[in-house]
Amino acid sequence: MTTAPAPRTAAALAARRQKTGAALRRVHDAVARLRREKVQVSVAAVARRADVSRTFLYDNPEARAVIASAMAKVGERRVRMHAEQDDEHEATWRERTLNAEDALKAAHAEILNQRTRIGELSGQIRDLEAARTEGTIQRITTGNTTLKQRVRRLTTDNRTLDERLQAARSNLRFQDRRITDLEARLADPLG
Repeated sequence: MTTAPAPRTAAALAARRQKTGAALRRVHDAVARLRREKVQVSVAAVARRADVSRTFLYDNPEARAVIASAMAKVGERRVRMHAEQDDEHEATWRERTLNAEDALKAAHAEILNQRTRIGELSGQIRDLEAARTEGTIQRITTGNTTLKQRVRRLTTDNRTLDERLQAARSNLRFQDRRITDLEARLADPLG
């Protein structure tokens, strides 16, 4: 024989189911908020956000399943995110390596060009040094000394001629004034 629960017991059971249902809705909302905010889902965080006890979360199979599912999804997402970051990191290193190899090849080519140019210039220097014998150097030094003496002599001559030119101009001005005075006297015999 099955007896119906007393009305008080039935009311208590209904209130408990209602309270549990409300707590489960808060748990679902708390998990959703934590995931939206990208905060780590844990029993403690859900208990704080849902305003329920940790014991309720551990004892209630549905609450435990919701938290476990959220933690598993976060874990999967974290694993996927780490894998993507590793792939990106590896791709950037691969690209850097290729860029470094290209730069190294270019540097080696430039070094080879510079060495070739240095060799050519060194050869030109040796050719120029070989063309200068002791007699040639002595002849160039003597010619240089002679030219310096000639420049000094020409500078002195130029200075002397410049002084003579200034004196001649001064005399010419004096003679022009004198001629003007004489012409004025000739034009005015009485004066």
